[in-house]
Amino acid sequence: MNSTVYRSVESLRGLSTKNCPAVPEPVKVLMCPPDHYEARDAHSSLAAGSAARVNPQLARKQWQALHDALVSCGLEVALIPAVPGLADMVFCANQSFVGLTPKFERLCVLGSMRYPARRREVAACEAWFRQAGYRVTALKDKNATFEGAGDAIWHPGRRLIWGGFGFRSDSGVYDELARLFCAPVVVLKLVNERFPHLDTCFCPLTQESVLIYPAAFDAESLALIFRLFPVIITASESEAVRQMVCNAVVVGGKTVLLQRNAPNAARHLTALGQEVVEVDASEFIKGGGGARALQMFVF
Repeated sequence: MNSTVYRSVESLRGLSTKNCPAVPEPVKVLMCPPDHYEARDAHSSLAAGSAARVNPQLARKQWQALHDALVSCGLEVALIPAVPGLADMVFCANQSFVGLTPKFERLCVLGSMRYPARRREVAACEAWFRQAGYRVTALKDKNATFEGAGDAIWHPGRRLIWGGFGFRSDSGVYDELARLFCAPVVVLKLVNERFPHLDTCFCPLTQESVLIYPAAFDAESLALIFRLFPVIITASESEAVRQMVCNAVVVGGKTVLLQRNAPNAARHLTALGQEVVEVDASEFIKGGGGARALQMFVF
């Protein structure tokens, strides 16, 4: 199995998504209710100063609507209980990264959060995955930071991981991730602090297409994306920042749950043959996360 970590176009040497083994698409997602959510910790430019504007009732309504939209797409939704005092736990994509090994073992790699206010979330997630029957492991480097599926993203339907670093996760963690999953990892450097996680600026749609905000990456990372994806859709600055359109949920390569009031992205996705389902996660965007950050695909 290929467990190479790629950090430059020159290192690809013939790698293509087509020669990566196929993997099953997950049909289940994990969510955490917004029982204790508030945009309290200004860890992103979007969250700064927004706590007073968060409407808990509206946040709950938006979360439930997203939950129902996922169910309507044919996905099973599992719930992890919210923990008092953990305001950001609702963003359940960040605390861990999961997938299948080549032997189809369900594996959960625990995150190591950069900010102290979020570190207790990991223990709660660990308990859930152990109870669910996953093999759970932590990174060997205890000083490294890694924010789970916020920065590590599976290529649709293929044994290939995209890994972001620069703000929340360290570049070195992907060598271990590649070994654990026996999967190649393409590493992308984030350079725009408005997009601290990879999933805020990079959204694979199908095996051949991706939605990105180019100004979030350095030149080498953009070259890697353009080499491996034949079809690139670029988000406008306003929709990438205000609507977090790259933090969309893609179901089965056919349906995209997209933040509402993003006509440019919706038009391009529709032209690509995607069914666009508008959702509203505006109360959560104030806390730095959109629809994708509120759920994580699990097996």
